[in-house]
Amino acid sequence: MTTTGKATTGRKQSRWYAFYGTDLAKKYAMAISGILGLLFVFFHMVGNLHAFEGTDAATGEPKINEYGEALRDIGEPLAPRSLILWLFLRLPLIIALIVHVWAAYSLTRTSLKARGDEKYDERHYIAVDYASRTMRWGGVIILAFLAWHLADLTWGVEFVNPDFVRGDIAGNLEATFSRWPVVVFYVIAMGALGLHIWHGGWSLFQTLGINNPTFNKWRNYFAYIFATVVAVGFVTVPLAVAFGIIG
Repeated sequence: MTTTGKATTGRKQSRWYAFYGTDLAKKYAMAISGILGLLFVFFHMVGNLHAFEGTDAATGEPKINEYGEALRDIGEPLAPRSLILWLFLRLPLIIALIVHVWAAYSLTRTSLKARGDEKYDERHYIAVDYASRTMRWGGVIILAFLAWHLADLTWGVEFVNPDFVRGDIAGNLEATFSRWPVVVFYVIAMGALGLHIWHGGWSLFQTLGINNPTFNKWRNYFAYIFATVVAVGFVTVPLAVAFGIIG
């Protein structure tokens, strides 16, 4: 009985390991991590809009600075400062990003290998592969932007944002977006993010099996509207600072 139980457990583990390495498992990993990413970028965009609220009449503190402090204070005094923020937001997002990039890289390698074994006519290549190529290059731009964004407004790397002051979100926004090359870079990156969200938001439904002719039209609307709202919402802050609306 013991031998049979171990053999059965071994077969189950082998099936799980076999599934883990399949393209389908990687697509599921991309879809689920992508959902977490979509939720984050939406609420991050909404949070950024505090920049338009100006200062608190009672304290004179910019509203967006108060918003940043409120995030770090979640759970106090029961939990240490920023602990809840790390446990339930930052760490899950870091894991989701790693999973998303790993799955995208693995699927890209599989796709390129398969293309080397098959002959594609030019029209098929343009019609079928355009979206995936856009996702790949868009992903590279987004990763480069993410590294810059963290260095610019989170870590305060001197050569990226020499006037960075920790905790002063409003001042840091004004310091970085008073430079037009940075504003242009942010706008381009948000365009890439919008395209990435549009294609990813549409395809994740299909990956998760939510796919029927009646619903497909609405999921396309959702992806387009969601991507537009997020991209436009993000670029409003740098453009408003650059044109003196915020400051």
